[in-house]
Amino acid sequence: MASKAWPFEEARKLLERLERTGKRDVLFETGYGPSGLPHIGTFGEVARTTMVRHAFSLISDVPTRLICFSDDMDGLRKIPDNIPNPDLIRPYLNKPLTKVPDPFGKFESFGHHNNAMLRSFLDRFGFSYEFRSATECYASGLFDKALLRVLERYDEVMAIMLPSLGEERQKTYSPFLPVSPRTGEVLQVPIEERKLDAGTIVYREPGTGELVEVPVTGGHCKLQWKADWAMRWYALGVDYEMSGKDLIDSVKLSSRICQALGGEPPEGFNYELFLDEKGQKISKSKGNGLTIEEWLRYASPESLQLYMFQAPRKAKRLYFDVIPKAVDEYFTFISKFAEQDTKEKLANPVWHIHSGEPPKIEMPVSFSLLLNLVSASNAEDKEVLWGFIRRYAPNASPATQPELDRMAGYAIHYFHDFVRPTKAYRVPTEAERRALLELKSRLEALDASDRANGETIQDLVYDVGRQAGFENLRDWFKTLYEVLLGQPQGPRFGSFVALYGVTETCALIDDALDGKLLAS
Repeated sequence: MASKAWPFEEARKLLERLERTGKRDVLFETGYGPSGLPHIGTFGEVARTTMVRHAFSLISDVPTRLICFSDDMDGLRKIPDNIPNPDLIRPYLNKPLTKVPDPFGKFESFGHHNNAMLRSFLDRFGFSYEFRSATECYASGLFDKALLRVLERYDEVMAIMLPSLGEERQKTYSPFLPVSPRTGEVLQVPIEERKLDAGTIVYREPGTGELVEVPVTGGHCKLQWKADWAMRWYALGVDYEMSGKDLIDSVKLSSRICQALGGEPPEGFNYELFLDEKGQKISKSKGNGLTIEEWLRYASPESLQLYMFQAPRKAKRLYFDVIPKAVDEYFTFISKFAEQDTKEKLANPVWHIHSGEPPKIEMPVSFSLLLNLVSASNAEDKEVLWGFIRRYAPNASPATQPELDRMAGYAIHYFHDFVRPTKAYRVPTEAERRALLELKSRLEALDASDRANGETIQDLVYDVGRQAGFENLRDWFKTLYEVLLGQPQGPRFGSFVALYGVTETCALIDDALDGKLLAS
C-alpha cells in the first residue's frame, strides 16, 4: 500500500473509487482505432494497464476484467500511408472499417484484419483480456439503452461539445453519425429532427437532399468519438482507462458527457507520447516509429515491457537505438531483484513485468558486449559467438543459458541491420599508432591466467592510455572504438578483450594498423 511505483499509485486511486461508488468489481478498458495497423504504442497502453491491474490485485480482492475495445465501426476518413493496394479501398472511404475490403487480402475487411493484428500481438505477450468490437456492440443492441440515453440528453451533450468546436463545425455537428441506408457511409451531417418516443433521428441525405429517418439503435447510427467514448464508459461501466497526453482535453469533454448521461467517468492516467527518430509523434497511419515485430526481431519481449514501464509520463524516442540499453537494463534489474527487500522489489520494474514472479536469470555477458563481439568477429550465426562465450564463461552453453543464446541471436540481427551499415573505421594518428602497438605488446605479455580477466585487462588499457599522454582517457577509449571497431562508442574494453580473446584482439590491432579494417 505504501509503494511509490506508479502502478500502485494508480491502483490506490481505484481503491478510493470503489469506496466512493460501492462497486464490487473493476473494469479496465483500452481503446484502439483500427484505421491503421496497430503500433507499439497500442501495445504499451495494454501493457501498462495490465501492470495497474496486477498492482490492484495485490491491495484488493475485488475481481477485475480488462476489455480491449476496437472502434471498428468508425468511417475510414483517409487511406493510411503504409498499406498495399490503396486503390482497392479508395471507393470505400467513409464506410465503416468493417465494410472496407482488406488490402492485404487475408480477412473479410480492413477492420477485421487490423483487429486480428491487435489480438495476435496481445496474445503473444500472454495478456488476459476480452476483445470487443464496436461493430458487434452497436449491431447486437448492447449499446441500445445507452444510445437512447444520449438521445434523451441530446441538448446537454451538445452544450458540452459545441464550445469546443470551430464556428463552421458548430453548424453541422451532431453526436449521432447516421449510417446511410443508401451508400453505407458513416455520415457527418446535421440532424434535422429528433424523435425521442420513436428513438430515431432525421437527417438530409447528401447527394439527394431526401429526409431520412433512422433509429439511433441497432447499428443504424454511430456516435462521434468523444461522445462515443463517454457512452462506452457509461454503457459498460468502465472504471479505468489510460490515454495519451494529446487526449487530455478529450478526456475532460468525454468525462462531462458521461456525467450528463448519469455515469461516473473512469479513473485515468495520461502518459506521454512516443516519438520517432525525428522527434515526431508516432502514428499508426504513417507507420513511423517501431512495430512490435521489429522490436522482437532485435530484443526480448521483456525488454519492450521494461521500456513501457519506465517513466510513462516522459516523452521518449521509440527507435532502434533505444533497444540495446533496454535489454541490458532489464537484466540489471533481474540481477538485483533476489537481494532486494519487499519495498525495493515492488519498485523494481521486473516485478511488474512478470506479475510479481520474475525469473532467475544469470547473464554473464551484456547485450552491448555481444553486439561488439559480433562487430569484431563478423559472426553470421550464434555458434561463432558461442565459441568466444565458452572461453569467457566455460560452464555456459545454449542449454544452460537459453536466455544468453536468445540474446546472441538478437545481437546478430541487430548488428547486421543497424550497426554494420554505419561502421566507419579511421586511420590512427602517429601517437595513437604508438599507443596501439604498446597495447598489443602489453596484451601479448599477459600471463595465461590473466587473459580472461576483464578487470586486469581494463587496468592495463588504462595504464597504456595514461603513459601515451591521453589527458582525457575518454579520448583513448574513443580511439580504440573508432580504429578497431569502426564505432564512436563501445563496451568496457577490458571485458571485450577478455571475451573476444587476447590473441584475436592483437590480430585486430594489426589489421587496423595495416589498413585492412579501413579497406573492408
